[in-house]
Amino acid sequence: MYAIVDIETTGGHAAGNDITEIAIVLHDGEKIVQRFESLVKPDRNIPYYIQSLTGISNEMVAGAPRFEELAGTVHGLLKDCVFIAHNVNFDYSFVKHHLSAAGFELETQKLCTVRLSRKIFPGLPSYSLGNLCREFGISNEQRHRAGGDADATVRLFEHLLLNDAAAHIGQSVKKKSAEQSLPPHLPKECIDRLPYTPGVYYFHDQKGKVVYVGKAKNLKYRVRSHFTHNGAGKQRQDFLRNIHDISFEETGTELMAFILESIEIKKLWPEYNRSQKRFTPSFGLYRYEDRNGYMRLAIDKQKKHLQPLYTFNLLIEGHRLMRKMMEAFHLCPKLCFVQTDHSACIGVEGHPCLGACEQKEPVDIYNNRVEEAIVYLEQLLPSFAIVGEGKSRGERSCILMEKGRFYGMGYLPEDAAVTDLDSMKQWLTRYSENDYIRGLVYQHVDRYPAQKFQFPG
Repeated sequence: MYAIVDIETTGGHAAGNDITEIAIVLHDGEKIVQRFESLVKPDRNIPYYIQSLTGISNEMVAGAPRFEELAGTVHGLLKDCVFIAHNVNFDYSFVKHHLSAAGFELETQKLCTVRLSRKIFPGLPSYSLGNLCREFGISNEQRHRAGGDADATVRLFEHLLLNDAAAHIGQSVKKKSAEQSLPPHLPKECIDRLPYTPGVYYFHDQKGKVVYVGKAKNLKYRVRSHFTHNGAGKQRQDFLRNIHDISFEETGTELMAFILESIEIKKLWPEYNRSQKRFTPSFGLYRYEDRNGYMRLAIDKQKKHLQPLYTFNLLIEGHRLMRKMMEAFHLCPKLCFVQTDHSACIGVEGHPCLGACEQKEPVDIYNNRVEEAIVYLEQLLPSFAIVGEGKSRGERSCILMEKGRFYGMGYLPEDAAVTDLDSMKQWLTRYSENDYIRGLVYQHVDRYPAQKFQFPG
């Protein structure tokens, strides 16, 4: 049994909006066997633009039953049927959410007449209900009312049944078919062509713009997982409505997928990516010359227009690094801002400081040691590569760190003679780095030290 459903609502997502009208038409595949229709009194005012669209006003629903009063009837009609609607995930998310709030759980198979229309009648300019009705001569005198749209969807469904020579409907209602959970505008072929490999995937909107970037150990499984539940929130519903296409780029390893995802988010700034847009290194190590000519080192929050010598997320990391440099090169705690009070320099008695803070040590001698400390810092930061599986036989993947910074990545032929940085770089693509990427690489090396290739010397 099929249940063709249409609803009118106060807004576009179930979690923050109410149903104002519902129509359910039960169909056995040959004829209508039962029909239910009712206005519904919402718990909030109907926005004026929706009143203008549907013709349903606050006055019209003032005496209507609330949804919880209808929930038992609605659940009884739907529970043993295939739930059908035009853009089924929208209607289903509302009905399921409000039934759950009333104490009824709905778990039924779904069919989307948008998706079915695309399969049975490919190549039409539009698959909106209004345009399909005009295309197939289906009258709808109550457009944007639950009863009128439900009846029009019934006639559209009957038309699809008559023209379904390839048995798409039968395939779609099979228990294992997950196609009806896909966004209404996303062709199943986009999922079918995804490989079972690591990589980065891109969701595109109607104009082809990338709206989301994700990484995956297994592209097909990960992308499918986006559509296994149909949340009732605004962001979730907007997200599903805006997905029209998927593209992807395979990578040799999962780590490369993580890195490429971060690079692409920073480059494309997709609408539905949130976390890494705000990810920036917290602190930087800077140098500058004071008014007496002494070179100073300072740890400070990241500056937009200043290039740090090094960046790190935790202040304690910076102080640990600074103390190493102070001890190794007798740098002044005050000129390094490790000591910030006005008392005597703690380094003079302990000997790391040779009097620069009191201008007892010549400027050029102290500054030479600061320059030596910076060279030491560069030497302290390692250069190495992570070598792993390639995308195909006969190649290896490679991620290069140069002096503690992410340089880039790419693929080397297995027989390539790589003995130093320069010979490796010719096979790699250079990318911008950030602390997030650097952290990923160091964490990976800690877990898999055997994949680390250390350059001689």
